[in-house]
Amino acid sequence: MNRALLPLLALLLLIGGCNRTEPVFNSRFLAFGTVNDISIVGVTHQQAEAAVAALEEDFAAMHKAWHAWDPGPLGRTNRLLAEGVRFAAPPSVLGLIKRSKELAARSDDLFNPAIGHLIGLWGFHRDQLECDGLPDETEIEKLVKANPTMADIEIDGIFVHSRNPAVKLDFGAIGKGYGIDLAIEHLRELGIENAIVNSGGDLRAIGSRGGHPWRIAIRSPSGSGTLGFVNIAGDESVFTSGDYERYCLWRGRRYHHIIDPRTGHPAQGTRSVTVIHDNATEADAAATALFVAGPKAWHRIARQMGIRYVLLVDSENVIHMNPAMARRVQLLEPRKQTIRLSPPLVEERSDDRLP
Repeated sequence: MNRALLPLLALLLLIGGCNRTEPVFNSRFLAFGTVNDISIVGVTHQQAEAAVAALEEDFAAMHKAWHAWDPGPLGRTNRLLAEGVRFAAPPSVLGLIKRSKELAARSDDLFNPAIGHLIGLWGFHRDQLECDGLPDETEIEKLVKANPTMADIEIDGIFVHSRNPAVKLDFGAIGKGYGIDLAIEHLRELGIENAIVNSGGDLRAIGSRGGHPWRIAIRSPSGSGTLGFVNIAGDESVFTSGDYERYCLWRGRRYHHIIDPRTGHPAQGTRSVTVIHDNATEADAAATALFVAGPKAWHRIARQMGIRYVLLVDSENVIHMNPAMARRVQLLEPRKQTIRLSPPLVEERSDDRLP
């Protein structure tokens, strides 16, 4: 969940094009270990300021509730799951468990929040990453063999228990998206219909910026610079998972934080995945699942998860896209890129074009 205050995914608001009847309010705060940028259009300064203050409180509460290693609701949940007892799950955690079970099943468990012990073994739970050695291979093999999955967790109303003591929940690959969806719901309850909630470069936008689409930059898989742009309007989320986000170096080799549950090691074959979807929760989970799936299996997993737009950059810097995504993205240097178009993911729509 912590992305170490990396540069934003380059949200370009171009607010100079908004007229005076559509003021743009921009604010930022820290939560989930990263910078959260809120942009609100079309309300008074006082309304926007109050909305951002409310979201900051929301995000602080979510961060505390969903931290897998600090004391709190998720920490207690993980302790009881390991004990194998049946218990009433905290309301702040139960919704995430339900959504995670559903999305894990649709991803063939490539999105797998149950591998918290593997995350901890690699040290990717720390706020400050330090590579002072690699995990013991025997410990990795032990956890992979135990095969903790979300299917091991049974839910009966508000009660849950785990059949597998190796399950430890880490919502780093879904918590940010889930939180952004809750934030958008809160903004709408406050009467705000045009806004972006951007958490460390992953975002959901609703409405428009004074009648114009929001223009979003996709970061280069190198971690700096821009690969291209997409325009979004109405209600869409843009999420990217990349090997540049959280990593450590050991003896000249980089080890990133996106763990393949099948091997217990950082996933291979992918540099970054960008997903556009109609909600942030599924976009967040899908970006991780497709990264792990890699260039050979991303298309199948995307279809299973109902994702309409995908751009994947593999370890050879080849860009893989479905046709609908290719019509939406504006690459900065298309002639210098090797691009492979996949078959369509879903039935084509007339709005699968740049807004």
